[in-house]
Amino acid sequence: MRFYRPEIWTLVAIFAIAGLVLAFGHIAEEALEGDATKFDQTILLFFRNAGDIGDPIGPPWMEEAARDVTALGSYAVLSIVTCAVVVYLFMAGQRTAALWLLGAVVSGVLLSNLLKLTFERPRPDLVPHAVRVFTSGFPSGHATLSAITYLTLGALLASLHSSIRFKAYFLGLAISLTLAVGISRIYLGVHYPTDVLAGWCIGAAWAAFCWTVFRELQRHGQIGPPVKP
Repeated sequence: MRFYRPEIWTLVAIFAIAGLVLAFGHIAEEALEGDATKFDQTILLFFRNAGDIGDPIGPPWMEEAARDVTALGSYAVLSIVTCAVVVYLFMAGQRTAALWLLGAVVSGVLLSNLLKLTFERPRPDLVPHAVRVFTSGFPSGHATLSAITYLTLGALLASLHSSIRFKAYFLGLAISLTLAVGISRIYLGVHYPTDVLAGWCIGAAWAAFCWTVFRELQRHGQIGPPVKP
C-alpha cells in the first residue's frame, strides 16, 4: 500500500488532531487547577529584567518590535490577510476554496471566543501588561487565531507547488509567524505561557481539521483539480 494514498493521510490527520485536542485538554486542566503556576511564573519572569519586573528584557526597540509582531495575530491584521486571499480566490474562480477559507477563519474566531467564555481565566497579574487587553486569557486568542489563519494559508500555498522546497518554505513561514505571535504575547506580559501553548494546540487542531476537509473536497473535484491518489 502506498503511503501517499489519501486515506492514509486522512488517518494521520485524524490522529494528529486528536493528539492536539488531548494536549489542549491536559494544559487546560494543569492551568486551571494551578499545577502550572510555577512554570507560568518562571517563563514570565524570564522575559523581565531581574531588577525591574515591569521592564521586559532587551533594549526599548525590542519591546516596540514585539508590539509590531503581536499585531500580526490581531483581528485587524488577520481580517485584512484573510479578506485579501478570499477576494483573490473569488477572482481566480475558486469560489468553493474562498468560502472554505472564510469559514475556517470565522469558525476559528467563534471557537476561540467560546473557549475564552468557558474558561474565563484572568490575565497575568505578576508583571505589568505592555499592551492593552480586553478579554480573558485562556486560551490566547492571538495564538489560536494566528495558528488557524497562518497554518491554513501556509498549507493552501504549499498545495499549489509540487516542489518540496516550496512546500517547506510556506509551511515553515506559517509556523514561524504562529510561534512569533505567541511568544510576543508572553514577552509583553499579557498571557501566561500555558495560555499560548493551549492556543497553539487548539488552533493547530482546527487548522488541521479544516485542511482535512479541504483535501477531501479537492480530492472529489469540488475545489480546483482533484488530488490524484
